[in-house]
Amino acid sequence: MEFYWHDIVGTLGTALVVLGYFLIQSGRLTAEDLAFSLINLGGACLLMISLWFNFNLASVIIECFWIAISLMGIGRYCRQKFRPKSLSQDKA
Repeated sequence: MEFYWHDIVGTLGTALVVLGYFLIQSGRLTAEDLAFSLINLGGACLLMISLWFNFNLASVIIECFWIAISLMGIGRYCRQKFRPKSLSQDKA
């Protein structure tokens, strides 16, 4: 079996996704942490690079969902973190 650079990239992507779940299960991260979404996004993107060379439709579909869900998490984090304070909070 030959191991190409894109196989290494895909393996790193897999390692990132597994790392994200390990950090959640070990209590070092929560699903609301930006780091969790970034780790998952990075892993999914690296896996997509690998899939460009070793195409598998089912894997491409799941990685597209993984990317979309990670982007949703990043968006939610940014909305909560950078939400302008309302006038009612300023008066209190």
